[in-house]
Amino acid sequence: MSDDELERLKRKKMQEMHRRMAVQQANQAAQASAKEKPKEPTTDQMLDGIFGDRAWEVWKAAREQFPKVIPQVEKALVDAVKQGKIGQKIDGGGLAMFLRQIGLPIRLNTQIRFAEHGELKTLEQKLKSNE
Repeated sequence: MSDDELERLKRKKMQEMHRRMAVQQANQAAQASAKEKPKEPTTDQMLDGIFGDRAWEVWKAAREQFPKVIPQVEKALVDAVKQGKIGQKIDGGGLAMFLRQIGLPIRLNTQIRFAEHGELKTLEQKLKSNE
């Protein structure tokens, strides 16, 4: 190999190294900026902090039954959590009562089951077995 070819190869390798270093520095800068920004919790995460017991079951039923109104209620609940107005957990019964008070009567799918001989039976099955 001649000196010219060696110089050309050295320049090519140096350019490649500079390009790799620039990409690596850009990645590190992006990671550092991502770490600096604290992620704000989503609305579901905030609601999860105050919902307890069976509140999510009631909330999902409310979303299905009142899809136009629930986003407004959700925003109000999240704002109340951010302002510290809600300091305790809300269970399913409490959430259902709250929604009824604001004019949203939530209908839940309710089943009565009996434990008999180690298995759960519905009311219909229980009545049939007694006949």
